[in-house]
Order: sequence, then C-alpha cells, then structure tokens
Amino acid sequence: MEPSLQELAEAYASAPDEQRRATVVMSGVHLVRSVVGRTSVPNHPLASREDLESAGLIGLLQALDQYDPSRGTPFASFAYSRIRGSLIDYLRTIDPLSRDQRRRFGEVQHAYETLRQTMGQEPEEEDVADFIGITVDEYRDTLNRAQRRFALSIHSTIYDNSDTELYETLPSEDADEAFAQIEQDSLVAYIQTIINEQSEREQHMLALYYYEDLTLREIAGLYNLTEARISQILGKSLLKIRARLNQHELAMAA
Repeated sequence: MEPSLQELAEAYASAPDEQRRATVVMSGVHLVRSVVGRTSVPNHPLASREDLESAGLIGLLQALDQYDPSRGTPFASFAYSRIRGSLIDYLRTIDPLSRDQRRRFGEVQHAYETLRQTMGQEPEEEDVADFIGITVDEYRDTLNRAQRRFALSIHSTIYDNSDTELYETLPSEDADEAFAQIEQDSLVAYIQTIINEQSEREQHMLALYYYEDLTLREIAGLYNLTEARISQILGKSLLKIRARLNQHELAMAA
C-alpha cells in the first residue's frame, strides 16, 4: 500500500530532501487539480488549465516548506489554503477588469441590495441602472464582465466580510476527505433554497455552468442566445444569491 499524502508530507518535514519533495508533489497533484477544477476563470489566454495548475503547484510547494505536523493540521487542509491563495494571486494578475470596472461592479452590488431591501423584491435591471445613473446596456456590460471575472465565481466569499467561499457549501462526491470539515450543511440548504426561488431557466443555467462544466458558448447554443446574454443571466443570478446571503448574515448577527 502506497503511503498517503499526509505520511509523505510528514516524512519530508522530518527529513527534507529533493526526492521526498518530488514525491509529495507527485502525490499532491490531485489536490491541485481538485482546486483548479472548482475554479471558474476568466476567458483569458493566460488562464488555461496548465497555467492554473502551475500556479497551484507553487502554492503546494509553499505549503510543503511551511508545514509543521506538530500543530495537528492535516496537510491536505493546510495545502488547500496555500493552493487557493496562489490561484487567487495569479488570477488577480490577469484580472480583465480595470479599477474603474471593479468600482462600477461594486456600485451595482450595492444598488441591487439597497433596492431589493427597499422594494421588498428583486429589482429589475432597469431599476438598478436608474439607481446608479447608467444605461441598461452599461449595466448588462458590467454583469457580463464581472461574471467572467474570478471575483464573481464560486470562489467568491459568500458574505462581504466572510472567509467562507460559495464553493465550500457545494457538495461534491469526489471531494478530498480533507474538505469535509469545511462543509456547512445548514448553509448548503439555505443556498439551495435561494437557488430554488430563481426561475427554472436560471437554475438550469447555473447547473450547466457550475456542475456540468458547459462553456458559455455551449449554453448559449442550447438556449439560442448570445454568450454575452448567458453571462449576464449568470451574473445576475449570483448577484441575487450574494444579496440574500448578506441579508442572512445581518439577520444572524442581530
């Protein structure tokens, strides 16, 4: 029986050498690929799977060099945070949004949540655009750009001041056992409730994009819509989810 990743990491920590280091990396590739596979990335020539795996491997090596088994933390859990951080850092360097575009998306998020609370229902895109003082086309363009950005992927935090990410609440049969400890059953149920309140079309698109790994082009072909329109719909759906989760956090803190 081959040694586990944990055993290999502990062996390296006790007696570091290049051979043990290489063995840990080979055994840890599945962990890197698991994190990469859960990452929604922008349509960018430098965001290929190979690019992301390279960035993730850097995080894995950093974790290996910093790991201290005496602290009792499983290596997979320790490495996960470093791999994720390395991916985030890399994606930020190729972020397709300018500072002004990020500011505009922040305004859209604030306006959407403010209007939803004021109106007592989900605002229409015209309402949000008018509130900010932009055209509907500009609003749609903002959602389209933001949807392609890592900040609105399932690696976004579920709340504005939270470290927990959306993907951490999504069950996965092939997830590494180390991820089990961060699953939150009650939050999964709450998010599922929010998703179920969206239209059947929105639910289907979310499932196709985030669970079935279809591309925007493939989904657009199924619905006879443009890729930009699919991106806008996904962006609006995630905007609604985050707005509801932020409200839930405030209610829980009250």
